[in-house]
Amino acid sequence: MSKLKPKLFSVIKGYTKQNLIDDVTAGIIVAIIALPLSIALGIASGVTPEKGLITAIIAGFIISFFGGSRVQIGGPTGAFMVIVYGIVVEHGVDGLIIATIMAGMILIIFGLLNIGSIIKFIPYPITTGFTTGIAVTIFSSQVNDFLGLNIEALPVEFLEKWHIYFENMYRVDGITVGIGVIALLIIVLWPKVTKKIPGALIAIIVTATLVQMFSLDVSTIGSKFGEISGKLPTVQVPRFSFEIMRVLIAPAFTIAILGAIESLLSAVVSDAMIGSKHRSNMELIAQGMANIGSGLFGGIPATGAIARTVANIKNGGRTPIAGMVHAVTLLLIMLLFMPLAKLIPLSTLAAILMVVAYNMSEWRDFIGLFKAPKSDILVLVITFAITVVFDLVLAIQIGIVLAAFLFMKRMADVTNVSVNQLDASEENEEEYNKMGHGVLEPSDQKIGRVQIYDINGPFFFGAVDKFLDTLRHINADIDVLIIRMHHVPAMDATGLHAFKRLVRLCEQMEIKMLIEGANEQPKKLIEKAGFSKYLTKEVLDVH
Repeated sequence: MSKLKPKLFSVIKGYTKQNLIDDVTAGIIVAIIALPLSIALGIASGVTPEKGLITAIIAGFIISFFGGSRVQIGGPTGAFMVIVYGIVVEHGVDGLIIATIMAGMILIIFGLLNIGSIIKFIPYPITTGFTTGIAVTIFSSQVNDFLGLNIEALPVEFLEKWHIYFENMYRVDGITVGIGVIALLIIVLWPKVTKKIPGALIAIIVTATLVQMFSLDVSTIGSKFGEISGKLPTVQVPRFSFEIMRVLIAPAFTIAILGAIESLLSAVVSDAMIGSKHRSNMELIAQGMANIGSGLFGGIPATGAIARTVANIKNGGRTPIAGMVHAVTLLLIMLLFMPLAKLIPLSTLAAILMVVAYNMSEWRDFIGLFKAPKSDILVLVITFAITVVFDLVLAIQIGIVLAAFLFMKRMADVTNVSVNQLDASEENEEEYNKMGHGVLEPSDQKIGRVQIYDINGPFFFGAVDKFLDTLRHINADIDVLIIRMHHVPAMDATGLHAFKRLVRLCEQMEIKMLIEGANEQPKKLIEKAGFSKYLTKEVLDVH
């Protein structure tokens, strides 16, 4: 049960006054960092600005309270933006809420089934491919606001979106671009002044002041969304139906997979920084609860945010209290200052998300993977291309399937079957005697021909064809057939079926068959199949 115990309940026992001071300080700083990001991600996801803040508040508090990490900071992230925007366009905000709640349920199931430790087996080229693909898509989605094109309805599809951009380049607004460039420069250069206050917040304050001071004709949150509500969110239970759940199960599953990968990756990174160890399955359950909570309050999908988690650690946060303070601070900001959000220029938010896209692109790792084996490069490029051109759901599905097939091919390539053949001639007398000693019955000692099949590597469905090909070497002249399995760590049902075929063949040809050196897993499988009589423990020292 300890593995499904929230980390908060473990660390609170030795909690000190100094811990509280450090956590409160870190929580407030992280809230300031999360404020512009949450608003920007809410708008970019196709919902109103306060939805992003609601997500950071509700989901952020739940993830910290119930999570399996000491320092995880939860909230909306760029990874979800593409899939969320697509759901909103096709199924509306109600469809998004249902998908978010469904994703939360899936995450809870993942945790209860101990899938937390399995997520890490998703190949690195897949995660890099779709992460870089998401970054490119996020960047593309911000071109409209950054350039001031004022295109009302943009298509979700990447190629169609850029086609419309090029058709409308004559509408680029110089003042809007200028505000966006100023925001970009502040975000990039401000860390050289101080890292305590995020550059994104300074960019918002400076650009909003410039727009108001000089009455610049620049689109703002207020001009697009009107007045922004700063009221407490209320629970809204959506109307579920079998039809809408059937349609949304694929994107909900994608949200769950993305949430699981990003949250556990963030937890692993934070573990290395503070010398701790997270509880992966408890973290998944907390992520699930957080998404259900976010959905019920009208928010968007949430997960562990790596950048905000790292900021939490660097500013002294060491327990889940810091994440809870971050959520409460955001709540106070929303209640007191949310109406001021209407003054924020959209090009500033676009600049913030372009920087987010650049930071999450992992372009150095992407390029570095081109030094990997060709099969990994293939998985990387296909996953990236499908993420950008089509959608993330299809990219993950095809990427995992392709990686699985390539893995099976690699395993099959390392499995081989060698054939040795001995007779009782004078040249082979020494080896022949070793073969006979302890393995053959006394009545068999005068047998003339012995054939050995030496199997090396996993004996599974991907490698069985090599074994079956060698069956052609069996002929009526063989008296004893020995299958050596010292180097077979595992065998599956297809491998066992191949053995059954071999047994029948040996019976038909009246050949004595022995299975020598079987390891534990293959041995148990062979015994269950009723082939115990063919097993021998004797080690045959023949090469």
